[in-house]
Amino acid sequence: MKKLLTILFIFSLLIFTYSFISKQSPSTFEFHENLSEYHFFKGEMKLLQPNDGIIPYDLNTPLFSSYAEKARFIQLPKGTKATYNADSVFELPVGTVLIKNFYYPNDFRDESKGRRILETRLLVHQADGWATYQYIWNKEQTEAVFEPIGDVTPVEYIDANGKKVSFNYIIPTQAQCMGCHKQSNGLQPIGIAARHLNSEYNYSSGKQNQLQYWQQHGMIDLPSTKIPGNAVWNKEQSGTLEQRARAYLDINCGHCHNKNGPGSSSGLFLDIHETDATRIGINKTPVAAGRATGNLSFDIHPGKPDKSILIYRMKSTDPGIAMPEVGRELVHKEGIALISQWIKQMN
Repeated sequence: MKKLLTILFIFSLLIFTYSFISKQSPSTFEFHENLSEYHFFKGEMKLLQPNDGIIPYDLNTPLFSSYAEKARFIQLPKGTKATYNADSVFELPVGTVLIKNFYYPNDFRDESKGRRILETRLLVHQADGWATYQYIWNKEQTEAVFEPIGDVTPVEYIDANGKKVSFNYIIPTQAQCMGCHKQSNGLQPIGIAARHLNSEYNYSSGKQNQLQYWQQHGMIDLPSTKIPGNAVWNKEQSGTLEQRARAYLDINCGHCHNKNGPGSSSGLFLDIHETDATRIGINKTPVAAGRATGNLSFDIHPGKPDKSILIYRMKSTDPGIAMPEVGRELVHKEGIALISQWIKQMN
């Protein structure tokens, strides 16, 4: 009798284990040292041609990263959907992988001259929260290898004006990647929100609104109400000067400078939802004085961009002064021009 009970117990345990694994396996992320082992891309890896289930996307106004171009993709576990939120990041199922590739064209004036991919960052939704993994590409552009401590690599390219640019590009550490995505409730994606995705993308099947494409392919259910959309920072027809400036600050600063972000103690909130002028920085004195303020009095001095701490820190590449703190080795001249113009027209 005891033997029979033992057999029945083992049999029941096997059934339970099989059932548990079968339910978990579709959303389980299996880590690999080499990027190629994930099979995100087909053919030559450097072409970044997505396999089935790997969906490309872009943002209305992207984060500035020392003029690097980015190729973004999302992979949802089979049979799952993102949950729509109007004002915040979508709820993404466990097993979701966000894939962001950073590269520089050899010549920004002529794409046919090729490009160099430097790194690929993965943001993965694990059962216990989001996790980051970064991969560094080899010179042959045939493979990228996991490297949690980051790296520094020299970069050279010809910019849109025909000028040769050379500098040392810093690939962040795993801890630095986590810092940018940190919120009070843990790590979170930044760009997977309605206001960033509500725009057209040129898919292989033709141009289409990204969110409508997601809905058509069973990736999300959209509401019948109006969906928000940020302006495109460098396209005047996309919004007013203020809308474009706020969109730029939202993606570049707002993920940290918000009520739940690492920059909350500063009292400076630059996300698109903030409406209080003082919290946006207008006539606001800094919480802590020091050389990062440039001996200036206000975060934003209306009518005077050169007297504004915000502009002072955007112009700097000094690690103790520059904002954002991570992911920027060069000054974004065009971004500074936009924010300066916005501040200059303030009363």
